[in-house]
Amino acid sequence: MKKKVNNRIYEDLGDKWYKAQDDPIALLRAEAKFRNPWVLEILNKFSPQAPSILDLGCGGGFLSNFLSEKGHNVTGLDISEDALKVARRYDLTKKVSYLKGDAYKLPFSKNSFDVVCAMDFLEHVEKPNDIIKEVSRILKPGGQFLFYTFNRNFLSWLLVIKGVEWILKKTPENLHVYHLFIKPKELETLCQNNGLTVQRFTGVGPQIFNKSFFKFILQRKVPKDFSFSFKKSLKIGYLGHAFKI
Repeated sequence: MKKKVNNRIYEDLGDKWYKAQDDPIALLRAEAKFRNPWVLEILNKFSPQAPSILDLGCGGGFLSNFLSEKGHNVTGLDISEDALKVARRYDLTKKVSYLKGDAYKLPFSKNSFDVVCAMDFLEHVEKPNDIIKEVSRILKPGGQFLFYTFNRNFLSWLLVIKGVEWILKKTPENLHVYHLFIKPKELETLCQNNGLTVQRFTGVGPQIFNKSFFKFILQRKVPKDFSFSFKKSLKIGYLGHAFKI
């Protein structure tokens, strides 16, 4: 019997979203710190002026609040009310529109957004095709879909699942489950089947064999300077950029 991913953990993280160092949420925070400038670069290069942006599965607002601080019009949607409360509290601009909603039934009309972002989200849903179908529905023609998720192979299982469980003792059971990881070719097919054309994939992984990485292993906490970098390989995690046809 396949394991079910444990999405309930996001219901009671509270300020751990921004302060915990011994919890896997600190890794998510470090990933977001690395990814956010990439998202901004894509927006500046390919989006119309003042694009409407949906941050799908926004969690504690790492991306939404960053983009709002850069002057963008952002809507953050999540199913966790606790995460949304944290996101609102850390929104320095007080301009992000945070909404509770179901990603399988997005509360938006057709062609509502110029950009939809789904960071660390697709590996948490059982039916990614249904999610991408909804993303395509609410995107305007020519709109962009930006995403980040994990590849499905032995290396990603070893690092993302087993490695995190071993190093960070507060890792909840089934934070990630292997069968929900998505191979790039599979995700490209899902996009194509729903009217989206992938422009590129970009590999992402932790920076290793440096002082911060060894502190992470030895102290079993995520140092504030723990960092990620772009990789030639897509073996671990990968960013994607797609357009609606």
